[in-house]
Amino acid sequence: MTSALTREQHLDLYYFMRLNRELEEQMVRLFRQNKIVGGLYSSLGQEAISVGTAYALSPGDWIAPMIRNIGALLVRGFKPRDILTQHMARHTSPTLGKDGTSHFGDLKSRHVVSPISMLGDLIPVMTGIAMAGRYLGQKIVTMTWIGDGGTSTGAFHEGLNLAAVQKAAFVLIVENNQWAYSTPVKRQMPLRDLADRARAYGMKSAIVDGNDVVAVERTAREAVAHARAGHGPVLIEAKTMRMRGHAQHDSAEYVPKEMLESWKKRDPLDCYEQFLHQNKLWDAKTKKEIDARIAREIQADVEFAENSPFPPPELAEQGVYCAGCHTVEADWKRPKEEVMPPRSSVKPEWPIQDYGDLEAAPKRTAKSFVHGRQAGNGTRPTAASKATAKSKLLKKPARAPSPAKAGR
Repeated sequence: MTSALTREQHLDLYYFMRLNRELEEQMVRLFRQNKIVGGLYSSLGQEAISVGTAYALSPGDWIAPMIRNIGALLVRGFKPRDILTQHMARHTSPTLGKDGTSHFGDLKSRHVVSPISMLGDLIPVMTGIAMAGRYLGQKIVTMTWIGDGGTSTGAFHEGLNLAAVQKAAFVLIVENNQWAYSTPVKRQMPLRDLADRARAYGMKSAIVDGNDVVAVERTAREAVAHARAGHGPVLIEAKTMRMRGHAQHDSAEYVPKEMLESWKKRDPLDCYEQFLHQNKLWDAKTKKEIDARIAREIQADVEFAENSPFPPPELAEQGVYCAGCHTVEADWKRPKEEVMPPRSSVKPEWPIQDYGDLEAAPKRTAKSFVHGRQAGNGTRPTAASKATAKSKLLKKPARAPSPAKAGR
């Protein structure tokens, strides 16, 4: 671990990571007391990713957390009580008790988009927000997270292709936590490094130790700077481990115990505490003060949540349909004449530099065949080689004779 962060920033990272963990441990206890209404998805062992990546953004940037990204919400200014009341379906929650999980956001001030349960769908959404920011002349960057299993969805690939073509100021964090529910990565795809998927779209990518919060923050900050400068989107694969089951109902008995023990030795909080000690960024007194502050905040917010009322019955019919509750009209963020013809008009022509023929294509280093020609050797196939290549592709292998025929 090496870093250019200030001492205060280093302590911030510890505060948010520890707050993330202690809050979730408290939520587990509430879940077992039947006080959590919906599902509960733990990020144990993954706190460094949510905190480190969100910390690398600027206040005006946009994020779209998923179910294991409570740390990102905390970095963005949400309090434990917001998350507690949300999961406990209390009327004081961000959704007034209408949702029992993590489906909430803040579009007005914190620039947080609510999670979408269909995995991958947040990628085109955040690409669109990045494009809108550019359209408005804003230097914003958007970010969302996805798990290893979610990288196999259609929306993941369609969204990345759109982001790459549009050079959107977008950063995608792939949390490779080794398991898509109960399916290991090697049974999901023939890849070890999920960052390789970015190459198909001409995107920049990076691989980082997801349990090293300093490395995560630094890598994310570099990716954000790259995207903000107009160089296109970036995919970051953070390798980590989901230390609990998919949710509280899942005991994760399918995970080898040796695997859990191996990753437990690389706990992100333990590793970061060692870093702070070794670099003399804190002492026992500082740690004790931060931990005590976190304990006070969580205790106060748990009491607030438990004493908060459930939503009144009449709320169920409110906010379902809009019948004159507000006026739907355009909210012009730029002068109207700039976005209307003739000032908005452009020539209906595409400047083309490469006509797509084989000779103009860059030489390939991989030993693969492209239309009968071995890529990279610069030679055209002869008629004979074309016929040979075609026969190799089309000719079916000879079938072994059946036992009955063999015995005749």
